[in-house]
Amino acid sequence: MRVTVLTVADCPNARPAVERVTAALDGRPAEVELVEVGDAAEATRRGMHGSPTILVDGTDPLASPGTLPSMSCRLYRDEDGTVSGVPSEEALRQALAGATGCGQGSAVSDCCAPDGMDVVGRAGRGRRAPAERGLRAVHQQVLRYFATTGTAPEPQSLHAGAAGTGRSIEGVLAELADEDFLTLDDAGRIRAAYPFSAVPTRHRVRIADQVEVWSMCAIDALGIPAMLGQDVVISSTDPVTDESVTVTSTAGTMRWEPRDAVVVVGQRPGGGPAATACCDALNFFTCAETARAWLGRQPDVSGRMVAQAQAERIARQTFGPVLAP
Repeated sequence: MRVTVLTVADCPNARPAVERVTAALDGRPAEVELVEVGDAAEATRRGMHGSPTILVDGTDPLASPGTLPSMSCRLYRDEDGTVSGVPSEEALRQALAGATGCGQGSAVSDCCAPDGMDVVGRAGRGRRAPAERGLRAVHQQVLRYFATTGTAPEPQSLHAGAAGTGRSIEGVLAELADEDFLTLDDAGRIRAAYPFSAVPTRHRVRIADQVEVWSMCAIDALGIPAMLGQDVVISSTDPVTDESVTVTSTAGTMRWEPRDAVVVVGQRPGGGPAATACCDALNFFTCAETARAWLGRQPDVSGRMVAQAQAERIARQTFGPVLAP
């Protein structure tokens, strides 16, 4: 792998960028060079998008689509929103391995990913049920039952949530299903209430070291700690290799194993509820290489890889508000 740091003369961030690249490589073999760009023509030819620009095997994995060549000072936004003159070590670590295999760290830039919020968030409408007609009360009652027992509640146990609305619990559940807040089986029992599943899936979540529950997809699993405000351990498997992927959330901070794991955010054609349109297309992968392999075998899936920070953000924004009053 060849890493090139493009800079202009006297750029104060040039040397820190090289040092950050070296730290992110963490001993992996790579040729790292610092190149001073002299004029706009050279900047265009080399693919420079501001100083410093970090190229990995000749491409800029941190640039957004359509970014024009530039010799101006470049700013990077870290995962926590902090703006800096060099990318964070985490962002670099995930971007540096585009040409390597799983064993050396394969991650992906977020730049061209689809809008994951549309995929899992009801096309921008969110997953917090409306307060009207008993929908939110029943929905939250269902979610809390899942979170404390690991199983779905029986419909007859949910009458309290519909009390005072003049509606039957069956009617409320049917409307929640129509609006894709949950899914029902043919007998009217709850099969899933995003982010939870009443039937086994690839994604198992242990809540507060006590309750274990299945989750519908990778993003749903990542949203559980934000929704509940509790520590969780997510255990999943790579669909290609069947190797384990574990995400441990402690006090809001997530630790991923393997460290180069990524998420594919995708959906299948035809629309319909998330359970059928996208849940089997939102998975954890041990690295970008296996994610690419899986996408290559799924011609009907429209989706892209997203890095850890973006997957966490999508999950927080989707499920964080769900249990709010």
